[in-house]
Amino acid sequence: MSDDNEVTTPDDLEKEPDSNYKPPPEKSINEILEIDQDDESLRKYKETLLGQAQEGPIIVEPDNPRKVIVKRLVLIPVDHPEISLDLTGDLAVLKKQTFVIKEGVSYKIRIEFIVQREIVHGLKYVQKTSKLGITVDKMTHMVGSYAPKAEIQSYTTPSEDAPSGLMARGSYTVNSLFTDDDKHEHLKWEWTFEIKKDWKD
Repeated sequence: MSDDNEVTTPDDLEKEPDSNYKPPPEKSINEILEIDQDDESLRKYKETLLGQAQEGPIIVEPDNPRKVIVKRLVLIPVDHPEISLDLTGDLAVLKKQTFVIKEGVSYKIRIEFIVQREIVHGLKYVQKTSKLGITVDKMTHMVGSYAPKAEIQSYTTPSEDAPSGLMARGSYTVNSLFTDDDKHEHLKWEWTFEIKKDWKD
Protein backbone atom coordinates (compact mmCIF):
# COMPACT_ATOMS: atom_id res chain seq x y z
CA MET A 1 0.00 0.00 0.00
CA SER A 2 1.21 3.51 -0.74
CA ASP A 3 0.87 6.57 1.48
CA ASP A 4 -0.18 8.94 -1.33
CA ASN A 5 -2.56 11.70 -0.30
CA GLU A 6 -3.56 12.14 -3.91
CA VAL A 7 -7.28 12.40 -4.61
CA THR A 8 -8.56 9.65 -6.88
CA THR A 9 -10.19 10.67 -10.14
CA PRO A 10 -11.03 8.39 -13.06
CA ASP A 11 -8.69 10.37 -15.35
CA ASP A 12 -5.74 9.50 -13.10
CA LEU A 13 -6.07 5.89 -14.23
CA GLU A 14 -4.81 6.82 -17.67
CA LYS A 15 -1.69 8.62 -16.42
CA GLU A 16 1.40 6.50 -16.67
CA PRO A 17 5.03 7.21 -15.77
CA ASP A 18 7.21 8.45 -18.63
CA SER A 19 8.71 5.55 -20.53
CA ASN A 20 10.84 5.07 -23.63
CA TYR A 21 8.66 2.11 -24.59
CA LYS A 22 6.73 2.65 -27.79
CA PRO A 23 4.14 0.00 -28.72
CA PRO A 24 4.43 -1.57 -32.18
CA PRO A 25 2.05 -0.25 -34.82
CA GLU A 26 -1.33 -1.96 -35.01
CA LYS A 27 -1.62 -4.60 -37.73
CA SER A 28 -4.71 -6.36 -38.94
CA ILE A 29 -4.90 -10.15 -39.05
CA ASN A 30 -4.64 -10.07 -42.84
CA GLU A 31 -1.48 -7.94 -42.67
CA ILE A 32 0.11 -10.38 -40.22
CA LEU A 33 -0.78 -13.37 -42.41
CA GLU A 34 0.78 -11.73 -45.49
CA ILE A 35 4.15 -10.94 -43.85
CA ASP A 36 7.06 -13.31 -44.65
CA GLN A 37 4.90 -16.05 -46.14
CA ASP A 38 8.02 -17.97 -47.26
CA ASP A 39 9.34 -18.34 -43.70
CA GLU A 40 8.00 -21.73 -42.55
CA SER A 41 8.81 -21.30 -38.84
CA LEU A 42 7.21 -17.85 -38.79
CA ARG A 43 4.16 -19.21 -40.62
CA LYS A 44 3.69 -21.89 -37.96
CA TYR A 45 4.16 -19.32 -35.19
CA LYS A 46 1.47 -17.11 -36.72
CA GLU A 47 -0.88 -20.09 -37.00
CA THR A 48 -0.44 -20.75 -33.28
CA LEU A 49 -0.86 -17.08 -32.42
CA LEU A 50 -3.95 -16.49 -34.52
CA GLY A 51 -5.70 -19.81 -33.94
CA GLN A 52 -9.31 -19.63 -35.16
CA ALA A 53 -8.82 -16.10 -36.51
CA GLN A 54 -6.75 -17.22 -39.50
CA GLU A 55 -9.80 -19.01 -40.93
CA GLY A 56 -11.79 -15.79 -41.17
CA PRO A 57 -13.20 -12.94 -39.07
CA ILE A 58 -14.39 -13.90 -35.59
CA ILE A 59 -17.32 -11.79 -34.47
CA VAL A 60 -19.00 -13.00 -31.30
CA GLU A 61 -21.36 -10.05 -30.79
CA PRO A 62 -22.21 -8.52 -34.20
CA ASP A 63 -24.04 -5.55 -32.68
CA ASN A 64 -21.05 -4.62 -30.53
CA PRO A 65 -18.34 -2.77 -32.48
CA ARG A 66 -15.70 -3.20 -29.76
CA LYS A 67 -12.67 -5.43 -30.23
CA VAL A 68 -12.59 -6.25 -26.50
CA ILE A 69 -15.79 -6.91 -24.56
CA VAL A 70 -15.17 -7.17 -20.82
CA LYS A 71 -17.64 -9.58 -19.24
CA ARG A 72 -16.82 -10.09 -15.57
CA LEU A 73 -14.41 -9.23 -12.80
CA VAL A 74 -14.12 -12.06 -10.28
CA LEU A 75 -12.52 -11.85 -6.84
CA ILE A 76 -11.01 -15.20 -5.88
CA PRO A 77 -10.34 -15.24 -2.12
CA VAL A 78 -8.62 -18.12 -0.36
CA ASP A 79 -11.09 -20.44 1.43
CA HIS A 80 -14.16 -18.50 0.31
CA PRO A 81 -16.50 -18.66 -2.71
CA GLU A 82 -15.71 -16.39 -5.64
CA ILE A 83 -17.29 -12.93 -5.74
CA SER A 84 -18.38 -11.91 -9.24
CA LEU A 85 -19.07 -8.47 -10.72
CA ASP A 86 -21.15 -8.55 -13.92
CA LEU A 87 -19.75 -5.91 -16.30
CA THR A 88 -22.24 -6.40 -19.13
CA GLY A 89 -25.13 -4.34 -17.74
CA ASP A 90 -25.59 -0.89 -16.20
CA LEU A 91 -22.20 -0.14 -14.64
CA ALA A 92 -23.75 2.53 -12.40
CA VAL A 93 -25.40 -0.28 -10.43
CA LEU A 94 -21.99 -1.49 -9.26
CA LYS A 95 -21.45 1.75 -7.34
CA LYS A 96 -24.48 0.91 -5.18
CA GLN A 97 -23.32 -2.62 -4.34
CA THR A 98 -20.73 -3.20 -1.64
CA PHE A 99 -18.75 -6.42 -1.58
CA VAL A 100 -17.40 -7.63 1.77
CA ILE A 101 -13.79 -8.83 1.99
CA LYS A 102 -12.29 -10.34 5.13
CA GLU A 103 -9.25 -8.40 6.38
CA GLY A 104 -5.88 -9.96 5.62
CA VAL A 105 -7.28 -12.56 3.23
CA SER A 106 -5.21 -13.57 0.20
CA TYR A 107 -7.04 -13.13 -3.09
CA LYS A 108 -6.62 -12.95 -6.84
CA ILE A 109 -8.62 -11.08 -9.47
CA ARG A 110 -9.75 -12.76 -12.69
CA ILE A 111 -10.90 -10.67 -15.65
CA GLU A 112 -13.03 -12.43 -18.25
CA PHE A 113 -13.35 -10.91 -21.71
CA ILE A 114 -14.04 -11.58 -25.37
CA VAL A 115 -11.70 -10.52 -28.16
CA GLN A 116 -13.37 -10.21 -31.56
CA ARG A 117 -12.71 -8.73 -35.03
CA GLU A 118 -8.93 -8.08 -34.69
CA ILE A 119 -5.91 -8.83 -32.50
CA VAL A 120 -5.56 -6.59 -29.47
CA HIS A 121 -2.03 -5.67 -28.35
CA GLY A 122 -0.75 -5.13 -24.83
CA LEU A 123 -3.95 -5.37 -22.81
CA LYS A 124 -3.55 -4.07 -19.29
CA TYR A 125 -5.74 -3.83 -16.20
CA VAL A 126 -5.30 -0.69 -14.08
CA GLN A 127 -6.92 -0.39 -10.66
CA LYS A 128 -6.84 2.58 -8.28
CA THR A 129 -8.23 2.15 -4.77
CA SER A 130 -9.21 5.01 -2.46
CA LYS A 131 -10.63 5.37 1.01
CA LEU A 132 -12.41 8.56 2.08
CA GLY A 133 -11.25 10.18 -1.17
CA ILE A 134 -7.56 9.46 -0.59
CA THR A 135 -5.64 7.08 -2.87
CA VAL A 136 -4.31 4.13 -0.90
CA ASP A 137 -3.19 1.82 -3.71
CA LYS A 138 -2.67 1.70 -7.46
CA MET A 139 -1.71 -1.34 -9.49
CA THR A 140 -1.21 -2.11 -13.17
CA HIS A 141 -1.28 -5.68 -14.48
CA MET A 142 0.02 -6.43 -17.96
CA VAL A 143 -2.54 -8.84 -19.40
CA GLY A 144 -0.93 -9.44 -22.81
CA SER A 145 -1.88 -9.61 -26.49
CA TYR A 146 -4.80 -11.72 -27.66
CA ALA A 147 -6.16 -12.92 -30.99
CA PRO A 148 -9.93 -13.08 -31.59
CA LYS A 149 -11.58 -16.21 -30.26
CA ALA A 150 -15.16 -17.43 -30.07
CA GLU A 151 -14.72 -18.41 -26.40
CA ILE A 152 -14.31 -16.16 -23.38
CA GLN A 153 -10.66 -15.55 -22.51
CA SER A 154 -9.37 -14.58 -19.09
CA TYR A 155 -6.45 -13.25 -17.09
CA THR A 156 -5.81 -13.89 -13.39
CA THR A 157 -3.62 -11.55 -11.33
CA PRO A 158 -0.97 -12.77 -8.90
CA SER A 159 -2.10 -13.28 -5.30
CA GLU A 160 -2.38 -10.23 -3.04
CA ASP A 161 -3.32 -9.75 0.61
CA ALA A 162 -6.16 -7.50 1.72
CA PRO A 163 -5.10 -4.95 4.36
CA SER A 164 -5.76 -5.89 7.98
CA GLY A 165 -6.16 -4.20 11.34
CA LEU A 166 -8.66 -1.76 12.80
CA MET A 167 -7.48 1.16 10.64
CA ALA A 168 -7.81 -0.91 7.46
CA ARG A 169 -11.46 -1.75 8.00
CA GLY A 170 -14.09 0.28 6.20
CA SER A 171 -15.36 1.08 2.73
CA TYR A 172 -13.12 1.48 -0.33
CA THR A 173 -13.86 2.84 -3.80
CA VAL A 174 -12.12 1.22 -6.77
CA ASN A 175 -11.73 2.80 -10.21
CA SER A 176 -10.89 0.10 -12.76
CA LEU A 177 -9.74 0.50 -16.35
CA PHE A 178 -9.17 -2.13 -19.04
CA THR A 179 -6.97 -0.58 -21.72
CA ASP A 180 -4.11 -1.48 -24.09
CA ASP A 181 -0.81 -0.28 -25.54
CA ASP A 182 -2.65 1.96 -27.99
CA LYS A 183 -4.59 3.60 -25.13
CA HIS A 184 -7.95 2.27 -26.30
CA GLU A 185 -10.35 2.39 -23.37
CA HIS A 186 -12.13 -0.96 -23.52
CA LEU A 187 -14.00 -0.47 -20.26
CA LYS A 188 -13.85 1.85 -17.26
CA TRP A 189 -15.94 1.23 -14.17
CA GLU A 190 -16.23 2.02 -10.47
CA TRP A 191 -17.07 -0.40 -7.68
CA THR A 192 -16.85 -0.59 -3.90
CA PHE A 193 -15.84 -3.13 -1.29
CA GLU A 194 -15.74 -3.13 2.49
CA ILE A 195 -13.03 -4.71 4.60
CA LYS A 196 -14.44 -6.34 7.72
CA LYS A 197 -12.99 -8.43 10.53
CA ASP A 198 -14.77 -11.48 9.11
CA TRP A 199 -16.86 -12.32 6.05
CA LYS A 200 -20.14 -12.07 7.98
CA ASP A 201 -19.42 -9.26 10.46
